[in-house]
Amino acid sequence: MAEQPERDRAQTRLASIVIAAAMLLWLGLSLLGGELGLAPRFAILLDMLCLAALGWALLTLFLVWRRQRADKE
Repeated sequence: MAEQPERDRAQTRLASIVIAAAMLLWLGLSLLGGELGLAPRFAILLDMLCLAALGWALLTLFLVWRRQRADKE
């Protein structure tokens, strides 16, 4: 049971890194794609990949939150 808080911290840290990296990549690659004149299908692909990363991070944070609430009860 002692390793559970450490696992929660590690998962929270990973989710926050994924959120920050996804947003920075999304902004940077969108700007770069506009400058290079890439096809819109690549912009949509980038949007979907970033949304998938953000969705995974949101789900991970929600599961950590539920687990912590269950441990307190």
